[in-house]
Amino acid sequence: MDSPSLKIKAEFLFEVSWEVCNKIGGIWKVVSSKAGAMLDYYKSNYCLIGPYFSEKCKGEFEKVPPPQEWEKIFLLLEKEGIKVHFGHWLIEGSPKVILVEFQSFLSQGDYIKKELWDNFQIDSWGSPMDYTEPLVWAWIVGRVLEKILLAFPEKKTVVHFHEWLSGAAMLYLKKQKVVFASVFTTHATVLGRTLAGMDLSLDKILSNKSPVQAAYEYGIASKDQLERVCALQADIFSTVSQFTALESQTVLGRYADVLVPNGLDTSRFPTIEEISIKHRLEREKIREFLFWYFFPYYVFDLKNTLFYFTLGRYELRNKGVDIFIKALSRLNHLLQQEKSKKTIVAFLWIPSQAGAINEELIQSREIYFDLKETLQSIASDIEGNILKSLVAGSPIEKSALFEDGEYVFEEIKNKIARFKKTGLPPLCTHHLTDSHNALLQMLKEAGFTNSKEDKVKVIFYPIYLTGIDGLLNMTSDEAIEGSHLGVFPSLYEPWGYTVLETGASGVAALTTDLAGFGQFCAEHIKGKKQPGVFILERKNQSDEQTIQNLAKILYDFTKLPAALRVENKIQARKLAALADWKILVQNYIVSHNKAIEKAYQ
Repeated sequence: MDSPSLKIKAEFLFEVSWEVCNKIGGIWKVVSSKAGAMLDYYKSNYCLIGPYFSEKCKGEFEKVPPPQEWEKIFLLLEKEGIKVHFGHWLIEGSPKVILVEFQSFLSQGDYIKKELWDNFQIDSWGSPMDYTEPLVWAWIVGRVLEKILLAFPEKKTVVHFHEWLSGAAMLYLKKQKVVFASVFTTHATVLGRTLAGMDLSLDKILSNKSPVQAAYEYGIASKDQLERVCALQADIFSTVSQFTALESQTVLGRYADVLVPNGLDTSRFPTIEEISIKHRLEREKIREFLFWYFFPYYVFDLKNTLFYFTLGRYELRNKGVDIFIKALSRLNHLLQQEKSKKTIVAFLWIPSQAGAINEELIQSREIYFDLKETLQSIASDIEGNILKSLVAGSPIEKSALFEDGEYVFEEIKNKIARFKKTGLPPLCTHHLTDSHNALLQMLKEAGFTNSKEDKVKVIFYPIYLTGIDGLLNMTSDEAIEGSHLGVFPSLYEPWGYTVLETGASGVAALTTDLAGFGQFCAEHIKGKKQPGVFILERKNQSDEQTIQNLAKILYDFTKLPAALRVENKIQARKLAALADWKILVQNYIVSHNKAIEKAYQ
């Protein structure tokens, strides 16, 4: 990386998150992908703190002896029953990390909750374990940090806390009146995400009740109150987008001091020169999968087929999956009406309650690869015999192509007969443990059957793309690179990492004006006919209007010639480059510097 363009004011930075060496969701991606850029600024004066789970940190954490100046502190902590593990997180830059055991302190949960009530009026009596576990861990982290900070009072230190899950550490230090600079980041308010997941409007809910009342009503009062107190107590409060900053002002009572948009290390993605090569390579893998998925039932032109997809958590309303399915249905009718020669295959890569792979697919896959192996084994013989016949001027006959020609042809014909099936290709790759799966029901209600007449075909893929799943056998990165358009019509999306990753992979994407990344892109794509990232209006739009608008965008993209699709790929990659951590990490540095100015004035 080039020399950092900002001067840091902190002499040491600790970054605290429940997802350090503990992959759960988006925060893990934020913290892990940003670490290399943080090291460019803070060098050895940077350390992350997370929870210790012996199984989950395998392959992510390498334990090493602690620095000499911390060794005595860790021994003192151990005498108090607090065990910490020091080492390196096995990611870009191998940053220092402290993982804190907390399980033996869970019995002190009620005591900690009483302390939060007495000191900060946070009501967490009767809260569930998904609140208590991170609460206890964070409180113990506070005790660890207290020892370190008091041992080095001359060092101007920032401690950056992510989400309510780490907030109790900050509140412990505030209670103990330890001198340090604090930054608290919420990536999405607890209340906002909860209401969006229930298809409820935050504005409507808060029109006749306070955020505190709403949080009690929806069973999230303890998380909401902890988040609110942390936002108000921190020296600097930050969040990932203007969308979330406005929501925080409404819900938490404080607008963000600094916006810290999420970035990526785009050097880990294909360059503009590599995009087309990667796309062709991965596209062929998808085509092969579709061959044995659909062709036992009927055939269509795979070379005139586009691959659309959505990918993410099973939040059908939040992520706009319901809108996507209905828009696809309208696209299907439009293409049918005009007797289009184009086919669309829409993948729904959304993990759900999946059982075993559909047996018909297993059978089709096995027969296909058996056929392929048979043809490959005789390919060199056929090539040689054709060449000999051409040179000799002899007619090319079936019997002359290879030895035992009739037998081999009969064998191939038998395998092809076994490959052919009646009925229709399945909508879902797996059996689902929930017979009333909502996503599958949406597909059926939208009229999808995967019939030969359908110009839009859908595949619900309810497992993670690991690269070794027995079907596509592609990672999520590879599957994205092989596709033509990623569709993310989210109703609630504080940022939108998957859209950013899609663009960074050189694939056109769609997001909304209710997504943080959509707002980030808006100013950069004004007036561009081929923007690379399309922004769907959802704010103040009815579902019907949104479906119509999305169907039109999908239809228009379907009609684009190859050259303009390539232009969109290039624009998407250029937009993603604007969200490189080399650029966006500066927002974090600004927040740290502001915190130092406030805490050490």
